[in-house]
Amino acid sequence: MLIRYKRNYEKIAMGLMSFMPREKDLKKLQETIKLYESNDDWQLYLWKEDDDIVGIIGISIDKDDNSVLLQHVSVNPSHRDQGLGKKMVEQLKKLLDGKYEIIPNKHTRTFFEKCFESDSEEEKL
Repeated sequence: MLIRYKRNYEKIAMGLMSFMPREKDLKKLQETIKLYESNDDWQLYLWKEDDDIVGIIGISIDKDDNSVLLQHVSVNPSHRDQGLGKKMVEQLKKLLDGKYEIIPNKHTRTFFEKCFESDSEEEKL
């Protein structure tokens, strides 16, 4: 289940985001979290599985273009390969209710394409 980021989740969010290669540096990580906290067009969600927060997904909204740029996706390594990243994107789509198209950035593109390549293969059949 996706839950909206709140400041009291900061350490958990930073921990999950630190698994992303471009967010390893503490100063960069703090700047990114601050961006999510201070900019209404940047939204961060946490994925809660049972009682544990095991994933994170972050977006930036471009209202002029009716699109959402997928900025961050990360899953705790001990919960990977279970389809949680794809579930987060699907929940995000439902949350956005068709108002915005989700577009990956250069850092999330490979994940995004891998997530949905099996769907497009099934559509071809």
